[in-house]
Amino acid sequence: MNRELKRVTMVALLMFLALFVSSTVIQYAQAENLAADPRNSRTLYASYSVERGPILVGGEPIAFSQPSGDDYKFQRVYSNGPLYGAVTGYIPVNGEATGLERSLNDELSGRSSSQFFDSLNRLISGQDPMGASVEVAIDPVAQQAAWDALGDYTGAVIVTEPSTGRILAMVTKPTFDPNRMAVHNSEEVQVTYDALLADPGDPLFNRATGGDMNPPGSTFKLVVVAAALESGQYTPDSTFPNPASLTLPGTDAVVRNSGGGTCGGGAEVTLADALRLSCNIPMAELGMQLGDTAIREQAEKFGFNDEFAIPSATEPSVYPRGLDEPQTGLSAFGQGDVRATPMQMAMVSAAIANGGIVMNPDLVDAIIAPDFTPIDEFQPSEYGRAISEETASTMTRMMVNGVETGAASNARIDGVSVAGKTGTAENGEDDPYTLWFTGFAPADDPQYAITVLVEDGGGLGQEGYGNLIAAPIAKQVLEAVLNK
Repeated sequence: MNRELKRVTMVALLMFLALFVSSTVIQYAQAENLAADPRNSRTLYASYSVERGPILVGGEPIAFSQPSGDDYKFQRVYSNGPLYGAVTGYIPVNGEATGLERSLNDELSGRSSSQFFDSLNRLISGQDPMGASVEVAIDPVAQQAAWDALGDYTGAVIVTEPSTGRILAMVTKPTFDPNRMAVHNSEEVQVTYDALLADPGDPLFNRATGGDMNPPGSTFKLVVVAAALESGQYTPDSTFPNPASLTLPGTDAVVRNSGGGTCGGGAEVTLADALRLSCNIPMAELGMQLGDTAIREQAEKFGFNDEFAIPSATEPSVYPRGLDEPQTGLSAFGQGDVRATPMQMAMVSAAIANGGIVMNPDLVDAIIAPDFTPIDEFQPSEYGRAISEETASTMTRMMVNGVETGAASNARIDGVSVAGKTGTAENGEDDPYTLWFTGFAPADDPQYAITVLVEDGGGLGQEGYGNLIAAPIAKQVLEAVLNK
């Protein structure tokens, strides 16, 4: 065999080998991932060939399938779609599904590996194929109360169970009707999607778990106080200089307290009073003393810079690395490049309520086969310990004082001890503020953790503040769930 023929033979063998390897990878190693990819149109159409399982709240369907009389066989229907859209998401005939419809597509369509034998039994017995049902943790009273309390504001409300991480309410506004994204007309779906995408209110954002995230403002002071107490170098009685303004080192940036004066009277202010009155200057002083590494490490213990699957994907809240001293001063009261979701701030409050332990958040209580046998059931899981029990107890008292006699007074509920922290975050020199409240109740036996986010200053521009708008929303929701 001459040299040229050997070369051709070798090239041909290498090509066949490459083809064999790539085919093996695609058909075997990547088969499951490719089948689960929502962009796979064959997978999408296959999901319509069976009766998709319902998504349930308190045993009642908020998403279900019914015969459609067309090529898709079944039509997905969302009862009270706007109320639960952030939970269910939608499954379109073209494009990618969202929410639980996406993250639990295999289970809802009956194609998960755990449903193989059930599907086989239904086939042998002549029953029509059917997907599993998904029971979510959402409390319908909490969900409706959050929806009503948020009203026409742009923002989000999330309520969790501190001891388990179960998400009891998740509302985001503005929102949309997922039924319009589930029709069996791809052109109509595209028109609807384009209109939602062009809407300046960004209704496709789930502001509770992501979207165009906001600075957390003074709610982030909880993280900084936690870092200080955990360091062992500070107590609630630690004092800081109390000027009416503070120029950050090496800059022209001036930090002021809300209202422009000092933090209460006196030449010094305690850490407890700085948190109670939500003062920026002593927090900036504290932040620069702690340093950005200590603050970031504490933030990450609460879940910052990490992603969570609830099982829907969420966006990580951000505490950046490598901040210099003035940037650290700004970060200490939730400004600069710090960004957070309401879910993340609810995790901070819930951890304090839960004795310092952060629980992994979860929307799903159970996945149930068509024959009503459980496929999977929710089991609480710990993300990790963020702070000691002693620090959690101390911070609870400090947050209760903030509601009873401090800057979160509009969250007070008669006969109930509420722990809370407000926030009013700046977004630019002339931009409206972002308004926050995070906390839990009852403070002596925490059942509910809540975070409220209101964007665009609640319609008041830079005249809105957290205690004016966000705190009363939290109060309304907490009253509803505590009195149910």
